[in-house]
Amino acid sequence: MPANDDGTYDVGFGKPPKRTRFKQGVSGNPKGRPKGRRNLATILERTLQEKVVITENGEVRTVTNGEAAIKKLVSKATSGDLGALRQLTALAHLIEDQVVDPPTKQLPDADLKVMQGILKRLGGRQKGDDDED
Repeated sequence: MPANDDGTYDVGFGKPPKRTRFKQGVSGNPKGRPKGRRNLATILERTLQEKVVITENGEVRTVTNGEAAIKKLVSKATSGDLGALRQLTALAHLIEDQVVDPPTKQLPDADLKVMQGILKRLGGRQKGDDDED
């Protein structure tokens, strides 16, 4: 902290008065989230991963809560519950949007020639480069 010869401190841009500065060791948000408290996403993820025992077609199985919930939603939707059908449709659309299809198209001829030219300049030889000269 630069001090003047008379012991006073310069106040100005980037130099707030000492009385208005953050106090060392004191949080800026003392009533904020307590340490160790989990957020909603963490709680939901852990709850969906918990194991439960279900009976399906007379067979006892252990599945996660998430899987059991999806099975129940599908069951309700297929039995005619319109609310469950809407939720299932929305979930299916959400999943479809996240799935990335692998590229199946070939490069257009113009792009292919550009790529071959770049490879030729870099020293890479493509099959069929000799007959295009």
